[in-house]
Amino acid sequence: MVSELWDKLIECQNNIIDMFDEYGTEFSEEGLDYFNQPDNGWVNRVWHNDHVRRAHIDVVDARDTKGLWMMHVCIFPQLNNNSPIYGFDVIAGKNKMTGAFHDFSPLGGPNGEGVNHNMVEWFEDTVQEYVPSKKRELPEWALNIFSGSMIAAGNVSDLNEAQTIINLATNNLKVYLEVVGDHYNKGDAIQVLEGQNWYCHNQQQNPHTPKVMKSLGLNEADVERFCTDMLFPKTV
Repeated sequence: MVSELWDKLIECQNNIIDMFDEYGTEFSEEGLDYFNQPDNGWVNRVWHNDHVRRAHIDVVDARDTKGLWMMHVCIFPQLNNNSPIYGFDVIAGKNKMTGAFHDFSPLGGPNGEGVNHNMVEWFEDTVQEYVPSKKRELPEWALNIFSGSMIAAGNVSDLNEAQTIINLATNNLKVYLEVVGDHYNKGDAIQVLEGQNWYCHNQQQNPHTPKVMKSLGLNEADVERFCTDMLFPKTV
């Protein structure tokens, strides 16, 4: 099926992978290789560098079977770095994004100390001019962790608006990767660990992620294990 929106999103996926290759080193994470099945339309790859402990891209391409395409991108800084967590998630049919979410999530959530981090403040300034044509309401688990400036858009059928979201997410990713190292050794490892695990804990409360992945035709047992152990893994 021909879809200009899907073409834009796949170009976005490739640009993100190129940036991860430029700024980091791809590595093999125990257990994740099983879920990297590009021949079956499921991609899972991770990178790291001195300032990022895990940069993950997860793509489910079910265009031919279900008419849907989904991408998840998440970056956790190293534990000695108090930078926010980068996130970008999209699910799209042929002609519209049913959901698009993008944030620099502060450690400790919107009421934590991380909300005053200069990268969070920069993100707020950068995205403030974009107002979704239809804003998605966030559940409690999301309000616990996302910044007050998070992009949460639903039913984006206008290609110009979709391109705006893509541009913001990719441009912000480049800046994130360029400046995250400025905060090396500016975080207390225990506090950063607790903040990142709090983020993962709340993300694991999202009931929609496994439902959507199962609806895309992925094996139910695989989806349950993936969502628990690989999508937002807590760190000991």
